[in-house]
Amino acid sequence: MGVVTAVPIRAAGGVVWRHAATFAGEPTVEVAVIHRPRYDDWSLPKGKLASGESDLQGAVREVLEETGYHVRVGRPLGESRYEKSGMGGARTKVVRWWAMQAEEGAFSPTAEVDRLEWLSLADAGERMTRESDRELLERFARGTAPTRTVLLVRHASAGSSAEWAGDDRERPLDDCGIAQADELVHLLAQFEIGSILSADVRRCVETVAPVADALAVPVQETPLFSEVGYPGREAEAMALLRRQGDAQHDAIVCSQGAVIPDLLGHMAGADDLPIATPIPNRKGSTWALSIDANGSLVAADHLEAPAPSVCRGKL
Repeated sequence: MGVVTAVPIRAAGGVVWRHAATFAGEPTVEVAVIHRPRYDDWSLPKGKLASGESDLQGAVREVLEETGYHVRVGRPLGESRYEKSGMGGARTKVVRWWAMQAEEGAFSPTAEVDRLEWLSLADAGERMTRESDRELLERFARGTAPTRTVLLVRHASAGSSAEWAGDDRERPLDDCGIAQADELVHLLAQFEIGSILSADVRRCVETVAPVADALAVPVQETPLFSEVGYPGREAEAMALLRRQGDAQHDAIVCSQGAVIPDLLGHMAGADDLPIATPIPNRKGSTWALSIDANGSLVAADHLEAPAPSVCRGKL
């Protein structure tokens, strides 16, 4: 076996599912499994990331290319790791996964994927070639479904408050922040956005304005998610966050740096969900919160902030 190099191969994919006929009065699901003639194996759709592509964008693109289905992104399913041998030796491949509900689309055979079958979880597990895919299906089956996603976004770069002479609530995004907001469109638009809430602070509203324009979804402003309006109303803010989105739509909430870690920490603690501390909270970053039908937080996935070239040295 060759020596494993330090830089892993990054890839992403999805457990693509759809509702199936009920069994004994209980709803069931089917998952999509694909056959790749090059390897003569059965697996779940995934692939390597393109240059400059985020994990989530790569996962959605690969699923569409390999299955033909557009999907609604659901809860994160963690990652799988294995060694992949090549001419230059062995490298670790790291694949990041999401649950994805199939929406419109249809499969067409290609040179890379010649067959797709919709199978029950039990049958899909038996069909899988790799043990890591079977483990992923078990992880999917243990989760709570269905969920909706609330995207908790920290506003993008807005320069220094010390250099702003006016009302701090009116401090706008700087060049870096404007570029970040534009790039956030590509990330946030992967979800089925039905509503957008923002702290009533200019830099927060400007952060979600491009995605609001792209999706034709209005921005609703509220003081509850601002650093001025949040203190003393933490429970009210948490309850409002839990109510965002519905069975068909996800939601965006844009807030500030002093609010997000406290709000997310309290919510995770109330629902007994382990979360890393300190809670990552860079400007322009996003927490994808998976919330079940009861309003409970069942998963929290941190999505890195975009870092366009104009932001070099500022983030």
